[in-house]
Amino acid sequence: MKLLKVYKWALLFLSAQIAIFFINNTIGKNAFDITLSNLKEMILLLPPIFIIMGLMDSWISKETLIRYMGHGSGAIGFLIAFVLGTVAAGPLYVAFPMGVLLLKKGAKLSNVIFFLGVWSSTKLPIVLFEAASLGVNFTLIHIAVSIPLYLLTAFYIEKSVSKETISLIVANAD
Repeated sequence: MKLLKVYKWALLFLSAQIAIFFINNTIGKNAFDITLSNLKEMILLLPPIFIIMGLMDSWISKETLIRYMGHGSGAIGFLIAFVLGTVAAGPLYVAFPMGVLLLKKGAKLSNVIFFLGVWSSTKLPIVLFEAASLGVNFTLIHIAVSIPLYLLTAFYIEKSVSKETISLIVANAD
């Protein structure tokens, strides 16, 4: 019964795909093919990411991370979060385990939120694609608007969330 509770959403979506297949065979087959393709991508992408995270977890001491990204890190913490988010590779769902690792190691919540924001829209490959597709002016405006908004959001969330809630988030990260 517990297994059913854990996988309820996956089973619900699988049931929906089966129903779609019986309603419209072509759309159902396309939906299944897309789901299978996404699943293969995740299976191929996640193991290397978890290996990198394991190495980062063992190579970077908690004290070092707290010094550079923890409370009192100031602008250096945001700069490191910016660089980590900008040079990152992979889709956004890879950033969340990285964020959990940063929280677990003692990074300040606002640095992690900023890191997630930067990863989501200003990764170097995305910026290059955006500049080539939409133009350099659009890309510069996008970055000039996004980065300050990510900073403001990170500050706002950290200030508006209680210390107990932040402690609970970090405890759940373990």
